[in-house]
Amino acid sequence: MDPLNESAKTFQALHKPGKPIVLANVWDIPSAHAVASLPSCKAVASASWAVAKAAGTEDDDLTLEQNLEAARKIGKIARQYNKPFTCDLQDGYQERLEEAIEKVIEAGAVGINLEDVNAADRKQYSQDEAVSRVKRALAAAKKAGVDNFVVNARCDTLLKGGDLDEVISRGKAYLAAGATTVFVWGGARGTSKEEVVRMVKEFDGRLNVSMRLVNGLNVQELSEIGVARISVGPQLLRMLMASLAEKADSILSQRSR
Repeated sequence: MDPLNESAKTFQALHKPGKPIVLANVWDIPSAHAVASLPSCKAVASASWAVAKAAGTEDDDLTLEQNLEAARKIGKIARQYNKPFTCDLQDGYQERLEEAIEKVIEAGAVGINLEDVNAADRKQYSQDEAVSRVKRALAAAKKAGVDNFVVNARCDTLLKGGDLDEVISRGKAYLAAGATTVFVWGGARGTSKEEVVRMVKEFDGRLNVSMRLVNGLNVQELSEIGVARISVGPQLLRMLMASLAEKADSILSQRSR
């Protein structure tokens, strides 16, 4: 088997309801080194918001080329530590989806996050369009030789003011289209424990939850509910930036005697 598809198969198998894969998302070479070198790290994942900040831009303005530049660097570190790499590919860059899949696989990725909101106009794709894009991504990955490519299909219905029933409908359709898991993003509203419990039941555990590092359900609690994947998105970068500012201020505010 091709080494990259073997890595994809390994990554796919890590998505176990009740024994979830936990991802501490990275954005550049130093952060990838720091995380991938840990024995507790089973796979390396990027976060587009953090990648954008490191590139000097905003998440909505992150180009495919900028994302791929970071993916190549992170993918290289992931290979160095023999860890699967999954890339936050936003919505797949509209009609460049197949190109984006081909190039991110060349960068070493064996999985992606795929959003159901068009990054160009911030409108949610219809359910049929989003399902088609999941299928197209998987077909492109298969054409590139990665049959076990992992698509973590993000659903932004709650963020857009929709209800949980629509989330369930979309999520089931994404899974039927071949997605490994569904990532339900609620933005600032988050997702309640009750909502997570229902989604786990409806998706047979194939749910990705973004864990809040402060005042949120922890890994043990989410595992007991039965999720298959836990990630932290850009929270590590945000915490690092705050800590860096604090440390820098403690130095800069000192006065010589």
